Amino acid sequence: MKTGRVKTVLMLIALATSWSLAHSVAAYEAVVPITAVQSDRGPVTNLPMPRYVSLKANEANVRRGPSLSHRIDWVFQRRDMPLRVVGEFGHWRRVVDREGMGGWVHYSLLSGNRTVIIDRDLLVLRGQPDADATEVAMLELGVIADLGECHIDWCRLRADGHRGWALKAAMFGVGADELRD
Repeated sequence: MKTGRVKTVLMLIALATSWSLAHSVAAYEAVVPITAVQSDRGPVTNLPMPRYVSLKANEANVRRGPSLSHRIDWVFQRRDMPLRVVGEFGHWRRVVDREGMGGWVHYSLLSGNRTVIIDRDLLVLRGQPDADATEVAMLELGVIADLGECHIDWCRLRADGHRGWALKAAMFGVGADELRD
């Protein structure tokens, strides 16, 4: 009879503890907005999250989870493609492409070199960050360009030997409020 009473008391303590933990977690989640957690720094690299990187390799397996044992969902096949890092786990980075598709990629396949992909067909590169500046070149939809400095609305790009300024809103790979020197 003593054993039965001890088991009942232990079960009640466990239930009370789990109930109070669940409610304290729920209260914490209700107070802390999700955007604050997402815009924090990465737990592994201590770099800002989310952030942009580029694909270092010609091919990269995109996995369902952060290890070699996880299934490959697809393969990125475009060197220098800009990707957005939204998660970190050990040597793995959760990335998303411009279409919102993503998964886990090993960090050795990523580069800190910044690139952008053009989202608007026949995007005009200009000599200065001004809508009235002379046209330097026109970039087709899907072109990948190296990213230079960025002002509020304009970024300096380099693609296939051409350099110039383009509207930030017409590309993927740079944040809308991001400024670069």
